[in-house]
Amino acid sequence: QVQLVESGGGLVQAGGSLRLSCPASGRTFNNYAMGWFRQAPGKEREFVTAISWRGTFIYYGDSVKGRFTISRETAKNMVFLQMNSLKPEDTAVYYCALKTESGPAGDPYEYDYWGQGTQVTVSS
Repeated sequence: QVQLVESGGGLVQAGGSLRLSCPASGRTFNNYAMGWFRQAPGKEREFVTAISWRGTFIYYGDSVKGRFTISRETAKNMVFLQMNSLKPEDTAVYYCALKTESGPAGDPYEYDYWGQGTQVTVSS
Protein backbone atom coordinates (compact mmCIF):
# COMPACT_ATOMS: atom_id res chain seq x y z
CA GLN A 1 0.00 0.00 0.00
CA VAL A 2 0.97 3.61 -0.55
CA GLN A 3 0.23 6.42 1.86
CA LEU A 4 0.05 10.06 0.84
CA VAL A 5 -0.22 12.88 3.37
CA GLU A 6 -0.72 16.43 2.12
CA SER A 7 0.31 19.43 4.16
CA GLY A 8 0.73 23.16 3.75
CA GLY A 9 -2.84 24.27 3.31
CA GLY A 10 -4.25 27.26 5.10
CA LEU A 11 -5.74 30.71 4.74
CA VAL A 12 -4.18 33.22 2.39
CA GLN A 13 -5.25 36.52 0.88
CA ALA A 14 -5.93 36.88 -2.82
CA GLY A 15 -2.70 37.41 -4.69
CA GLY A 16 -0.72 35.52 -2.09
CA SER A 17 1.17 32.27 -2.29
CA LEU A 18 1.05 28.87 -0.66
CA ARG A 19 3.17 25.74 -0.99
CA LEU A 20 1.76 22.26 -0.54
CA SER A 21 3.82 19.16 0.14
CA CYS A 22 3.01 15.49 -0.29
CA PRO A 23 5.40 12.76 0.84
CA ALA A 24 4.68 9.22 -0.31
CA SER A 25 5.43 6.26 1.92
CA GLY A 26 5.08 2.53 1.59
CA ARG A 27 5.24 0.70 -1.70
CA THR A 28 6.42 2.58 -4.74
CA PHE A 29 6.14 1.75 -8.42
CA ASN A 30 8.25 2.15 -11.52
CA ASN A 31 7.47 5.06 -13.80
CA TYR A 32 4.56 6.38 -11.78
CA ALA A 33 3.17 9.88 -11.85
CA MET A 34 2.02 12.21 -9.10
CA GLY A 35 -0.78 14.68 -9.41
CA TRP A 36 -2.77 17.30 -7.59
CA PHE A 37 -6.54 17.63 -7.71
CA ARG A 38 -8.90 19.96 -5.90
CA GLN A 39 -12.53 19.85 -4.95
CA ALA A 40 -14.81 22.56 -3.65
CA PRO A 41 -18.09 21.72 -1.89
CA GLY A 42 -20.76 20.71 -4.38
CA LYS A 43 -18.32 20.62 -7.29
CA GLU A 44 -16.59 17.86 -9.18
CA ARG A 45 -13.00 17.02 -8.46
CA GLU A 46 -10.84 19.17 -10.72
CA PHE A 47 -7.46 18.38 -12.19
CA VAL A 48 -4.77 20.83 -11.13
CA THR A 49 -1.44 19.43 -12.27
CA ALA A 50 0.59 16.25 -12.66
CA ILE A 51 4.20 15.24 -13.14
CA SER A 52 5.88 12.02 -14.19
CA TRP A 53 8.32 10.74 -11.59
CA ARG A 54 11.26 11.34 -13.89
CA GLY A 55 9.98 14.84 -14.53
CA THR A 56 9.82 14.32 -18.27
CA PHE A 57 6.15 15.20 -18.55
CA ILE A 58 4.28 17.95 -16.72
CA TYR A 59 0.65 18.92 -17.19
CA TYR A 60 -1.44 21.80 -15.87
CA GLY A 61 -5.11 22.51 -15.84
CA ASP A 62 -6.12 25.60 -17.76
CA SER A 63 -7.35 27.37 -14.64
CA VAL A 64 -3.94 27.26 -12.93
CA LYS A 65 -1.51 27.46 -15.82
CA GLY A 66 1.00 30.22 -15.27
CA ARG A 67 0.21 30.49 -11.56
CA PHE A 68 0.87 27.04 -10.10
CA THR A 69 4.03 24.96 -10.38
CA ILE A 70 4.46 21.29 -9.59
CA SER A 71 7.84 19.88 -8.61
CA ARG A 72 9.25 16.80 -6.96
CA GLU A 73 12.17 15.48 -4.98
CA THR A 74 12.32 11.95 -6.29
CA ALA A 75 14.86 10.68 -3.75
CA LYS A 76 12.54 11.73 -0.93
CA ASN A 77 9.39 10.49 -2.69
CA MET A 78 7.87 13.93 -2.37
CA VAL A 79 5.87 16.15 -4.65
CA PHE A 80 5.15 19.85 -4.16
CA LEU A 81 2.66 22.37 -5.41
CA GLN A 82 3.70 26.01 -5.44
CA MET A 83 0.63 28.21 -5.77
CA ASN A 84 1.10 31.87 -6.66
CA SER A 85 -1.32 34.66 -7.50
CA LEU A 86 -4.05 32.85 -5.64
CA LYS A 87 -7.67 33.73 -6.33
CA PRO A 88 -10.79 33.15 -4.24
CA GLU A 89 -11.92 30.58 -6.81
CA ASP A 90 -8.86 28.51 -5.91
CA THR A 91 -10.49 27.77 -2.56
CA ALA A 92 -10.90 24.01 -2.26
CA VAL A 93 -9.61 20.88 -0.63
CA TYR A 94 -6.43 19.91 -2.42
CA TYR A 95 -5.57 16.24 -2.86
CA CYS A 96 -2.30 14.57 -3.72
CA ALA A 97 -2.64 11.44 -5.83
CA LEU A 98 -0.43 8.72 -7.29
CA LYS A 99 -0.91 7.11 -10.70
CA THR A 100 0.67 3.72 -11.36
CA GLU A 101 -0.53 3.11 -14.91
CA SER A 102 0.02 5.02 -18.10
CA GLY A 103 -2.89 7.03 -19.40
CA PRO A 104 -4.51 10.46 -19.23
CA ALA A 105 -3.16 12.48 -16.32
CA GLY A 106 -6.22 14.66 -15.87
CA ASP A 107 -8.72 11.91 -15.09
CA PRO A 108 -9.05 11.28 -11.34
CA TYR A 109 -10.10 7.68 -12.02
CA GLU A 110 -6.67 7.03 -13.47
CA TYR A 111 -5.13 7.50 -10.02
CA ASP A 112 -4.71 4.62 -7.60
CA TYR A 113 -3.87 6.28 -4.28
CA TRP A 114 -5.08 9.47 -2.65
CA GLY A 115 -4.19 11.58 0.34
CA GLN A 116 -6.66 12.92 2.87
CA GLY A 117 -6.64 16.42 1.43
CA THR A 118 -5.60 19.79 2.78
CA GLN A 119 -7.83 22.84 2.87
CA VAL A 120 -6.80 25.93 0.94
CA THR A 121 -8.86 29.05 1.53
CA VAL A 122 -8.25 32.26 -0.40
CA SER A 123 -9.89 35.40 0.92
CA SER A 124 -10.74 38.42 -1.19
